[in-house]
Amino acid sequence: MSEEKKPLPDRLSLDPRSPHFDEEVLRHGVGIRFNGVEKTNVEEYSISEGWIRIAAGRSRDRHGNPMTLKLKGKVEPFYEAAPEGEADADA
Repeated sequence: MSEEKKPLPDRLSLDPRSPHFDEEVLRHGVGIRFNGVEKTNVEEYSISEGWIRIAAGRSRDRHGNPMTLKLKGKVEPFYEAAPEGEADADA
């Protein structure tokens, strides 16, 4: 009895204050392939505009948020597969 997953949005952010934040989608685990390479440090992405924002090291702005870099290229989001034990824990 797997939970129905929403289609991945064109733009998604990890920041809860962003209008592009979607907790329901993020709960399933979203992975990003950028120019054919899987990235694990993506803060935000846009498929149609072809960019991702990644954290720039451990730098923070004056509000304590991570400083980000915008990289342009081919963005491919996907749902990450749930580990074997996790699927049984929900039942």
